[in-house]
Amino acid sequence: MIGASRTILSLSLSSSLFTFSRTTPHVIPLLRLHKPFHHALRRPLCAAATAPTEPNIIAEPDQLKHTILLERLRLRHLKESAAKPQQRPSSVVIGIEEEQKSSKKKKKMVESFEELGLSEEVMGALKEMNIEVPTEIQCIGVPAVMQRKSVVLGSHTGSGKTLAYLLPIVQLMREDEATLGKTTKPRRPRTVVLCPTRELSEQVYRVAKSVSHHARFRSILVSGGSRIRPQEDSLNNAIDMVVGTPGRILQHIEEGNMVYGDIAYLVLDEADTMFDRGFGPDIRKFLAPLKQRVLKTNDQGFQTVLVTATMTTAVQKLVDEEFQGIEHLRTSTLHKKIANARHDFVKLSGSEDKLEALLQVLEPSLAKGSKVMVFCNTLNSSRAVDHYLSENQVSTVNYHGEVPAEQRVENLKKFKDEEGDCPTLVCTDLAARGLDLDVDHVIMFDFPKNSIDYLHRTGRTARMGAKGKVTSLISRKDQMLAARIEEAMRNNESLEALTNDNVRRDAARTQITQEKGRSVKQIRAVSKQRNTRDRGTSSSPPARSAGSKTPVRKSTTSVRKSTSGRASSPPEKSTKPKRKILKTVGSRSIAARGKKGSERTGKKLSVVGFRGRSSAARPSS
Repeated sequence: MIGASRTILSLSLSSSLFTFSRTTPHVIPLLRLHKPFHHALRRPLCAAATAPTEPNIIAEPDQLKHTILLERLRLRHLKESAAKPQQRPSSVVIGIEEEQKSSKKKKKMVESFEELGLSEEVMGALKEMNIEVPTEIQCIGVPAVMQRKSVVLGSHTGSGKTLAYLLPIVQLMREDEATLGKTTKPRRPRTVVLCPTRELSEQVYRVAKSVSHHARFRSILVSGGSRIRPQEDSLNNAIDMVVGTPGRILQHIEEGNMVYGDIAYLVLDEADTMFDRGFGPDIRKFLAPLKQRVLKTNDQGFQTVLVTATMTTAVQKLVDEEFQGIEHLRTSTLHKKIANARHDFVKLSGSEDKLEALLQVLEPSLAKGSKVMVFCNTLNSSRAVDHYLSENQVSTVNYHGEVPAEQRVENLKKFKDEEGDCPTLVCTDLAARGLDLDVDHVIMFDFPKNSIDYLHRTGRTARMGAKGKVTSLISRKDQMLAARIEEAMRNNESLEALTNDNVRRDAARTQITQEKGRSVKQIRAVSKQRNTRDRGTSSSPPARSAGSKTPVRKSTTSVRKSTSGRASSPPEKSTKPKRKILKTVGSRSIAARGKKGSERTGKKLSVVGFRGRSSAARPSS
């Protein structure tokens, strides 16, 4: 019976529809029946059931009915609980949906270029370049471009953006030849790649030449800083792709060396630089004939691909206005620190020699044979660093705006040369974009003025999965911006719109808010003290003179004049001084002046934060 009681008690706890009580032990054996209930009724019951007292005999039929009902309810409850799956909390469901979405995103990352649908010709070029696994931007960009979409590809520097648009465009040109009968013609390129600098144009051209060995297409380089006559001769031959700078390409178009008729694919590499540094008019001038051509009935249109390592809100607005309906594709690393790079911030108090600190940071890397770039903000700073390092027997080469283009190319060759002692490259932000350099250590002698330039400078190292190091020398004026960038990188936040002005403005706004909060607290504390003092004086009993019925108040407060227009007897002048009303503006407290002609009487006030003449020096009227 004890075991049966425990069983029924557990059943009663497991069921939410009913409860049992252990005060009816004679009912318990009936609930432990393993056979149908009508067979159990044929067997003799226990003594307690067969020989009950008179009240139990009367109550037994009702109890049996109650037992049958409870048994049916229990079985129904078990069936319903088995049929319906257990509902999960909403937070768990949301978490599962997010995991499914993240798993779908992860599925987009493929393990080989074959899964991207590239042809055998393009795959042969990749094998020759010893590239096997695609990067994140290539997994996202190649399928989108092959679907003939106009897209913006955004990813950090050194992530393989050039191949992300070159590979699908080359394959699309081959498909156009097979389906539309497109052929290679003189002066009529089918693809145009615009780059902001000559160095970036040369880099893209080298990648295109390496792909063309297997994909069989002809590309030429047309950029500024070179003679125009050899470029004319190249354009007069059959061409498929033109890579160059906007100014020189527009010059060839104006002279009739190149026409728009067959352009089907347009690429703007480093698009943020194009729109941010004065290339906007040239881009619009180049796009105007293409947009006019699209309006014709039989025109096939053109596909646009914009490539960028950073995209500010202002530049994105310009892009959306110029290229309506363009799709933005970004990787998870855009505007964030490079994972393979180590970032060190060396804070200088002002007493140290900055050039000496640079030499101390530079010498360990030179001892290891590492390639080092030293960034400066101005030409004068670059010259000073170059002169100081040369005096300390450190070999250097320069790269800035005043170095001629031919000399810059020669300096880059010396810097890239693996044989002999590698010189240190002292440069400005001209070398921060578009240069494919294998740099081990980037040193910022002058800290950049915004986070975008910081990202571009750090992008010269830790490229394509390699490891690198970034060291910044922080002076006092740059400590606020450096601290904000360091905090954002520590929290893995975006570094999109951090500048010296923004950081200082936010700091000043925060300081003003804190000062206002302190001023409000002080005013509340003073008013609380005054109210407490006034209550204490008003609670004291008023003194009455012996021969007068008029009560005389003893209070420290000044007698207020009646402002109503009603006729009343003039109040008696109080001998107590008037209390001056204080107004608070920001964090200053200044005494409010009375009306003209009013008497200035009362106690002397020492106003906190007021640097003018004190109230003691003012003559009383």
